[in-house]
Amino acid sequence: MRSLLILGAFASVAACGGGGVSGTIGEACIDADRRNATPALCSCVQQVADRSLSGRDQSRAAAFFENPQLAQDTRQSDRRGDEAFWDRYKLFTEQARQICQPVA
Repeated sequence: MRSLLILGAFASVAACGGGGVSGTIGEACIDADRRNATPALCSCVQQVADRSLSGRDQSRAAAFFENPQLAQDTRQSDRRGDEAFWDRYKLFTEQARQICQPVA
């Protein structure tokens, strides 16, 4: 069942085509200019973000591309809001890894 959900999500993401990259996460992904950051991969990650993170969470997560130390600080924070955000962010990254890896 889980495989079917992942396959279905991948198919719907792949269906969105090549085109330009949009969205807070997708643009941060491309702007980070990492070796494996293709438009297809960054678009896929944005699609997952749209399904799993609020706009506010996406803005916060996008900042991690430019400032990885901010991610580390958030992860280690004892603040309840940071902990709740980190749980949502971890779920998002796990989903993106499962769904988008075949795109890369």
